[in-house]
Amino acid sequence: MTGSGGTGNVASENDVELLQELSEARQALEEQVARRIVGQQEIVEKLLMALLAGGHALVVGVPGLAKTTLISTLAETLRLRFSRIQFTPDLMPSDITGTEVLEEDPETGRRVFQFVPGPVFANVILADEINRTPPKTQAALLQAMQELSVTVGNETLELEPPFFVLATQNPIEHEGTYPLPEAQLDRFMLELRITYPSFDEERQIATVTTSGESQTIEPVIDGERLRRFQSLVRRVPAPPSVVDYAVRLARSTRPDDPGAPAFVREMVAWGAGPRASQHLVLGSKARAALQGRPVPNFDDVKAIAPDVLRHRIVPGFEAEAAGRTPDDLVADLLGAVKT
Repeated sequence: MTGSGGTGNVASENDVELLQELSEARQALEEQVARRIVGQQEIVEKLLMALLAGGHALVVGVPGLAKTTLISTLAETLRLRFSRIQFTPDLMPSDITGTEVLEEDPETGRRVFQFVPGPVFANVILADEINRTPPKTQAALLQAMQELSVTVGNETLELEPPFFVLATQNPIEHEGTYPLPEAQLDRFMLELRITYPSFDEERQIATVTTSGESQTIEPVIDGERLRRFQSLVRRVPAPPSVVDYAVRLARSTRPDDPGAPAFVREMVAWGAGPRASQHLVLGSKARAALQGRPVPNFDDVKAIAPDVLRHRIVPGFEAEAAGRTPDDLVADLLGAVKT
């Protein structure tokens, strides 16, 4: 790995030790999550990738698949400030960012405005059912995600890193919802799809959740340790060939790009922007680091590609008429774009 100045290619002893420490922390964290959550190991791993890469994640799944429980359990394994925001149609931006209240100074008797911070002033934010609140309120959270700050009145307040937003969304209910625009979806590093459990997993869920036993979760990673892991991921060197592949993959989603396959020109209305290239590289670094490897490879990019690209591709009429989803198009892209 390169040092902080990026002047070498040889991993320092400290980074090698930190890589081993990260691998052990991942195992301990997954063991803690498994105390309460059955299955979903792949989702947990990808949430950790987003966390280590300094990104945010949108978790999509039908009701009853423990999206909220999974995210709150993951938050318990992190010794960080956690807050949950339940998004509803009447939620106001000030309910997220905080508000100024008029209070009387006990010493002088004068009335002064005092700022009361909202739930966004935490390290891990669970934005539950983010598509149930109007765009103005969504924008308050999305500004915090992008700029790590919030604006209250004429003042801009910085948020304390690490700052990680995990949002949930129900894909089957559309009445009374406000879908996130593509420009706002782009601020999420990953869109993760939670599917139904297998028969054995569902049997275990039915057994465990009806037994009356409750499992306590022990914190595994604190803020300082997490920041060291995030810095480590940034120092992981990505080979030029891997970066080139990630960029070509992202550019191939754009119908007006000269290198786009014919089916993209025919079926895609809008493709992924440059942020997709960044997140493919960062995600591949985080995946390699989590698995104890000092350098990412093509398989890391391929593994993270569906989650990075699915919410950044807007299918055209031809794709919708043919029943082709963004996931179908990404799968075709992975076959068409050679390493």
